[in-house]
Amino acid sequence: MSIASPLGRSLRRHLRVPVPRSGRLWLKVVVKLRALNRRVRELKSWRAGAVAFLAGVVSALAMAPFHFWLVLPFTLGMALWLVDGAGQCEKPIRAAAWRGWTFGFGYFLAGIYWVGYAFLVNPNAHAWLLPFVAVLFPGGLALFFVFSFVLAHLVASPGAFRAAGFALAVSAGEWLRGHMFTGFPWNLFGYTWSDSIWLMQPAALFGIYALSLLTVLAFVLPATLFSRAGRLDPAWWRACVTSVVLIGTGAAYGAWRVPAAPSPIHAGEVVRIVQPNVPQNEKWQREHLSRNWLRLIAPLGQGLTPGGKPPYTVAIWPEAAPPFILAEQPEALEAIGSVLPPGTRLISGSVQRRDGASGGMDYYNGIDIIGDDGKVVESYQKSHLVPFGEYLPLAPLLERLGITKLTGGQGGFKSGSGVRSITLSPQSTIGPLICYEIVFSRAVVDRARRPDWLVNLTDDSWFGPSSGPYQHLGIARLRAVEEGLAVVRAANTGVSAIIDPYGRVVASIPLGTVGLLQAAVPQKLPQTLYAHGGELVYGLLMVVLAGLIGGGRWGLLQGQGSNRMHH
Repeated sequence: MSIASPLGRSLRRHLRVPVPRSGRLWLKVVVKLRALNRRVRELKSWRAGAVAFLAGVVSALAMAPFHFWLVLPFTLGMALWLVDGAGQCEKPIRAAAWRGWTFGFGYFLAGIYWVGYAFLVNPNAHAWLLPFVAVLFPGGLALFFVFSFVLAHLVASPGAFRAAGFALAVSAGEWLRGHMFTGFPWNLFGYTWSDSIWLMQPAALFGIYALSLLTVLAFVLPATLFSRAGRLDPAWWRACVTSVVLIGTGAAYGAWRVPAAPSPIHAGEVVRIVQPNVPQNEKWQREHLSRNWLRLIAPLGQGLTPGGKPPYTVAIWPEAAPPFILAEQPEALEAIGSVLPPGTRLISGSVQRRDGASGGMDYYNGIDIIGDDGKVVESYQKSHLVPFGEYLPLAPLLERLGITKLTGGQGGFKSGSGVRSITLSPQSTIGPLICYEIVFSRAVVDRARRPDWLVNLTDDSWFGPSSGPYQHLGIARLRAVEEGLAVVRAANTGVSAIIDPYGRVVASIPLGTVGLLQAAVPQKLPQTLYAHGGELVYGLLMVVLAGLIGGGRWGLLQGQGSNRMHH
């Protein structure tokens, strides 16, 4: 290809730099991209939906356990071009909605497929629902991408300003998904960095939603190489520089913030986490009760010497670990007291039962803290319950249709009073969180009484050997960064871990293994900017992007008006 060709002259004129002969490969790449851009913009109907679906599926590779974030500049760029193409359709809003839904369906089908494992724990009761879940769950979540794609179409601006509109629209959809209908903020695009120590650190400044917003913006900017009409954008190099600066600044801040040395230890606190690795379908079966109990109780006495210093100060069992209601089993409590070293505590997930206001019994998914005398000294009840897992929305109607909650039985768990801090010992105050509760940014800490560390008990055995437990771990790492607090995570089948306030995994037990983890608890950091200000910075970023979009659209209108006057 000659640099004297029309494309070569166009590039030289728009980029305002000479195109050397060594740039022929670059010219060929641009030609190919231009052809691809044209084909994507011209897609109609089911073909546009198929490409959007494929882009959504591939986007899921950016999440745990793959963390292949390099796909996002291509998949999100493709999504932007699909929004551009919707504007050329006879019914642009309908076209944008269809493309948004198919993108979201592919993204959630591939990224949260593991939800289906839970319906196979008790296949006789729930397996028949699996085909419906495979469509309705990702399909329902995809409606938030419908909102995002339609909004991106409505606020579309010329040139690189389109990237700002697209990032704002996707971020607004993610925020709504995290808050509407009890919220499901799983696999936000900011969790792309949950395995990158440096690039997750900006969450300490402005939280996961702002991190997600900037991530989408950085990855979609290169796709503005071509305008909505497919012409080469002369300002494209500025968009690329902005993209590199955004990611580079985040990495530089992370490198500055995270020390090379391990985090200091909190008041000599040493935890012993027990991972029993009990399959979910065997947890409550009578023939396995003795085995399951021994997997919990035996590790508490390992390494103890008569009269010697206890090797740990706190023992931790996972969510709903005992195969019975612990507080109602005096013999079990006595056994715990007999094996716990003097001065230690056990934090155990446990089903709890209380007298209900209507005369019946209320059940809670809770935490019991047991002293070395075998008595329950404190308890906590989960407040943010999982729909269809721990309670059944519209229960009377759905139960008549044969649909029950995954945990079995009529009714469901009651909700606790909310997140709070608990004094564990003279040297430690903890923030207890059960499973799903750690997913909700800004809702994991008692602001009136900041704890020394967070305890997250979970039972991810519901989701088998899938991506789910790894994604859950990544979410916990981002919560540690946001709050500047260590997270001690006990999981039935894994991944159990100790996470320092920088999101570094200090120690862990692999998924699907019986294990014991003993390590010191990292010391907390001073309150982060995000812990102080919450979503303020995120709100300001959204306002700035809205201003850029408005400025771009105003410039377009001014240009159109000037052209009309000229003619």
